[in-house]
Amino acid sequence: MKGRVLALLAAFSATLIYGVNYTIAKDVMPTYIKPYGFIILRVFGALILFWILGLFVKTEKIAKKDFITIFFAALFGAALNMLTFFKGLSLTTPINASVIMIIGPIIVFILSVVFLKEKLIKRRIIGIILGLIGALVLIIYGKSTSLNAPNIFLGNIYVFLHATFYAVYLIIIKTLINKYNPINLMKWVYLFGMIIVIPFGYHEFIAINWSAMPQFIIYKVLFVVIFTTFFTYLFNILAIAKLKPTTVASFIYLQPVVATVFSLILKSDELSTIKIISTVIIFLGVYLVSKPVKQPI
Repeated sequence: MKGRVLALLAAFSATLIYGVNYTIAKDVMPTYIKPYGFIILRVFGALILFWILGLFVKTEKIAKKDFITIFFAALFGAALNMLTFFKGLSLTTPINASVIMIIGPIIVFILSVVFLKEKLIKRRIIGIILGLIGALVLIIYGKSTSLNAPNIFLGNIYVFLHATFYAVYLIIIKTLINKYNPINLMKWVYLFGMIIVIPFGYHEFIAINWSAMPQFIIYKVLFVVIFTTFFTYLFNILAIAKLKPTTVASFIYLQPVVATVFSLILKSDELSTIKIISTVIIFLGVYLVSKPVKQPI
């Protein structure tokens, strides 16, 4: 019971960090650092931190056949999902991005039906359809007057892809978590992830003008690397060791609340009728998908 409570607290902490991150990362991109260059910083920073942490943790030898699975976990969890998220966030608004992200639990459930044999019933099918409709409404009609959102439609699509890739990552990593120490897994996930993202972000990374970057922006970069990358992945993998992927994914419901409040306080985004309607439709879909199936007595 204690382990489950700690796992829930870890998932909740990761969600709070993610919620704040939408606005913080948006302040950095694309003015000071282009999105793919930022991913190089994120992955490299987390790679160093996890390998340092690994020095103080007893780790097991990874079986050769499991390195293939770890590679795919890195591909979806430390490469494709980050690349699409920061690219999308650089083009859309914090609230748009956070609302689209709550489609994640539905995607996780669909993948769980295919790979983990979750039960598919009529109510959940309706929930999946509603969630996808809500996401499509926001992607197509979620316009904004923000000057820092140059292509909201394309940005929303990138964020949707990010939610999909992260859902795939949760399913893959769940197959490994009972075999290896979470820190040991993250060391290798980020090592493979670094190899994958270098070709995408190298040119944007070397173009970063550190001397022209204000100090408060450097602090925000450090927040994204240390908290949004290292701590959130650490918290989430500790959570998924004790919880189902669908349970961990369900904490994403809080992200739009935190992101909206934070961005409105800082006046970095605005609330609109379309955003509210889309959120309600997606929440309803997620509720229908996530509601437990009654077991026969």
